[in-house]
Amino acid sequence: MPLPDMHTAEALPDRVRAEVDRLLATGDLFRYHAAQDAPVTLLEAEFAQMLGSRYALAVSSCSAALFLSLKALDLPRDARVMIPGFTFAAVPSAVLHADCLPVLCEVGADYRIDLEDFAAKLPPVAAVIISHMRGHTSDMDAIMAQCDAAGVPVIEDAAHSLGTTWHGRKIGTIGRLGCFSFQSYKMINAGEGGILVTDDADLAARAVIMSGAYEHNWRKHPVLADAFAAHQNQLPLYNLRLGNLSAALVRAQLPELARRVADGRRNHDLVAERLQRAPQVTVPSPLPGEVRAPDSIQFNLGGMSDAQVQDFVDAAGAEGLKVQVFGQSADNARAFWNWQFIPDLPELPQTRAMLMRACDVRLPVHLSVAECETVADTLLRALDTAIPQAA
Repeated sequence: MPLPDMHTAEALPDRVRAEVDRLLATGDLFRYHAAQDAPVTLLEAEFAQMLGSRYALAVSSCSAALFLSLKALDLPRDARVMIPGFTFAAVPSAVLHADCLPVLCEVGADYRIDLEDFAAKLPPVAAVIISHMRGHTSDMDAIMAQCDAAGVPVIEDAAHSLGTTWHGRKIGTIGRLGCFSFQSYKMINAGEGGILVTDDADLAARAVIMSGAYEHNWRKHPVLADAFAAHQNQLPLYNLRLGNLSAALVRAQLPELARRVADGRRNHDLVAERLQRAPQVTVPSPLPGEVRAPDSIQFNLGGMSDAQVQDFVDAAGAEGLKVQVFGQSADNARAFWNWQFIPDLPELPQTRAMLMRACDVRLPVHLSVAECETVADTLLRALDTAIPQAA
């Protein structure tokens, strides 16, 4: 079987068409035009219910959700915010956008926060963002215990983790705020978009106003009616709203989430089992209590030189399969040393070593079992090309 197109998304459900046609016919694309039940308002209610959160705010991106979460916490200028050394450049960018300073902590070979380094760097920190990078959950029990004891609020960057659970709790609902992405390569695809959830009415109200609920548009968030008065005209407006058209695309896909999560886990585990037969490959296992919702696979290469790693990447690419080695891809936005916009950018030797051998391959959830077998076959052939004696 030929390789599938690894960059296409699943087709959107037919049921979205009627709502999109209605919006196009009416031009009703702005979330605050309708007196009630705008698609964005309905999305917020449905998403909050799905997550078991009290409040949700749909915004233009997960980066916007992270930024608004930090602003809602009312941190002082130049407050230090801890983030993992393995995340996407948008995360430290959101910290700087919020007039705060990123503090980077080490990440282990399993892509998760190094708890010893985390504990050492926590005392001067005003807030923490936990990026569940590529859907790999760090030990949230240990992290929350340390942060709760220190009185440090936790924001979950769950851009890659919609549908993941930690000891039965939904990722994104464990910290004070959780942020999700609807960008095209995520579990729910609206092209762009994001949403934040919280159980804290005051944080939600602050985020709503700053997202762009100018004048009295906050009245169209009725679940928060009693929380707004103190903030009227006291907060800046950043205009980070989601539009009705994007909300309609997201709402149509919410009923597909459970199936997509199950299919994504099946695909990941199939390819992981095949790859781990190769002595050079390690696929980190879930932590106890972590039930993941993957739409990609990450694995580490061991016992290989830089040249052999590049040969592997080239061999897979020659067959049409893109393998990204985070630390060896030029200008990769997930390699912390490329975040030159951070003042006093630190060195993280453990994280650097991991990134130099950590591979990333998309596994869209709509792939069939046969297509996943083809992906695994291609990767194993590429390994044999890079290290012929392993064949």
